[in-house]
Amino acid sequence: MASVIQASTLPSKSRLRIYVPVGIVATLIALTGFWPTYFGPLFMGSVDAAPIIHVHAVVFVGWLLIVIGQATLAATGHKALHIKLGHFGILYGFFLTLIGVVTAFALFGARVDAGNIQEAQARLFVPLTDMVVFLPFLIAAWAYRRRPEIHKRLIIVATTILLIAAVHRMTHVLGPRPIDPMKVLLVWLAPIYIGMAYDLVKSRRVHPVYLVGIAAVIYLKFGRVPLFESEAWKDFAAWVTTFYL
Repeated sequence: MASVIQASTLPSKSRLRIYVPVGIVATLIALTGFWPTYFGPLFMGSVDAAPIIHVHAVVFVGWLLIVIGQATLAATGHKALHIKLGHFGILYGFFLTLIGVVTAFALFGARVDAGNIQEAQARLFVPLTDMVVFLPFLIAAWAYRRRPEIHKRLIIVATTILLIAAVHRMTHVLGPRPIDPMKVLLVWLAPIYIGMAYDLVKSRRVHPVYLVGIAAVIYLKFGRVPLFESEAWKDFAAWVTTFYL
């Protein structure tokens, strides 16, 4: 998955081709996870979702297509176009973050209106913290746009973080809830695992960006529970509810 964002130099095309299948794997994970609840009904013409959900889905799929498209351009030697579209890619990433936050608060409001205040407060936490973890990797990818060996791996990690919701909906593949955490991590981290395996084959070492990415995913899976249970979050959730009402 080569750069979504511009880079002043790019590695050889042969070394970039691995990032196209990585992008495809990420897309397949997203489609598989959301197929029973969204994409399947959408293709059958029976989906029942709020307009913001459709917007969120389009923006999310758009990001995956940009990742695959930019990887393909880099792997086929179209450096100039890759760089040109990279400016759009970073802006799109920030737009994706904004839509994620807007969607989280829109669903929060809908649940509060339905009288499900505790559920609304609980389910607001996950998407907000997802975006908080995704955004630094996006910013870092932009900051390292002229160092493609770091940049492209940051894009892999950022995209992998976005797959959290899809993987946790894979009860039709991974088994009923609560899904075995090891199964979740095995599927969720697949794009990073592929990148790590490629590094080991080519250079006999794993790039540190991948290790940081794994730590971020583990934090999202296990480490943020204390924050959710903290008085700080409870006070914030109560304030948001009061503000909304």
